[in-house]
Amino acid sequence: MAALRSLALVLRAVDVFETSSVVTLFTRELGKISGLAKGARRLKSPFQGGLDLLGVSDIVWLHKASEALDLLTEASPVERFASLRRDLAALYAGYYIAELLTDLTDSHDPHPKLFDAAVVTLRHLGEPSLRSRRVFRFELACLRELGHMPALEACAHCGADFEVRGDANAVAFGLATGGVLCPSCRPGQPHVATLSGRTLNAIRVLATPGDAWRALDPSPAALAPVRATLGAVISHLVGHRPRLLPYLGE
Repeated sequence: MAALRSLALVLRAVDVFETSSVVTLFTRELGKISGLAKGARRLKSPFQGGLDLLGVSDIVWLHKASEALDLLTEASPVERFASLRRDLAALYAGYYIAELLTDLTDSHDPHPKLFDAAVVTLRHLGEPSLRSRRVFRFELACLRELGHMPALEACAHCGADFEVRGDANAVAFGLATGGVLCPSCRPGQPHVATLSGRTLNAIRVLATPGDAWRALDPSPAALAPVRATLGAVISHLVGHRPRLLPYLGE
């Protein structure tokens, strides 16, 4: 049985037996894995603090070919995010990122770009003025990388180009269909939300590479509809409302 090595973000740890833990990790090389860390709770743990929640560690594990848990053999801390220890809002946002990675990704399905996006986002959660917009961008990165990105520029049903003139109201957004709906395709579609043109344009900017998202209106009046829309998209995908969603504070 060959040992595997990767950088990993610690998503969850559950105590088992007297001294061990079952740990869920999002690795850069092999995606999400769950493994048994024997002796992780001993005073002199062989993992040297490498299994701290929301920390990045260099791990070594043995992959079991059967449905049994993988076995973690080493975990050394690489990066810890200081803002998560001193800022409760940043900590809640970090827990939300971990929840998304847990619920939206499949085991042993690698997404190195998503791993990098998670680390960058966690690294900057200590900036209150940009925190909400960084979380939005991470949510959109998740949707894009995992193949669930909603259609924002063309009708999700017929593919016709979709224009928003100014701050037009009543833009139909199909949660089940997967994006904006033109007036012709809106009738009869299930699970449709109504957005303003301003909200749709804000989501488009947040989904676009570059720094234009930094100039978006940071007021609660502008960000709350974005939060409601992205929260609804993700809730529809996972089949329930994420537990940390109410604590994000937009």
